[in-house]
Amino acid sequence: MCALCGVLGSEDHWSDNPAPFFTRERTTHRARRLARVRAANLILTQFGLTLADWEGAKYQLSSRTGRTEIVDNLAQVWQAAEHILGRACDPLDLSVLARMKQIRRTG
Repeated sequence: MCALCGVLGSEDHWSDNPAPFFTRERTTHRARRLARVRAANLILTQFGLTLADWEGAKYQLSSRTGRTEIVDNLAQVWQAAEHILGRACDPLDLSVLARMKQIRRTG
């Protein structure tokens, strides 16, 4: 499949729901996508990874060393993270959750 067909042919995912899931008020599609990216980055930065919106249709996951993968939706982010890192990447690991609490307290 060519890159353009991959972008145009993506299916909707539950995380792209127009309901205010990651934000408290109704906003634009673009604002909701960026809110999802910010939320995911709170966890991903602890693994040395960064997520970015890619053309409003996909997500770009990158490491500090420049390894990058394009994924269709947030569900694929964790599999791509493990592929980039070469190890397990559990966003619900207790140490990750503890660091998230610390970040929240310090603002």
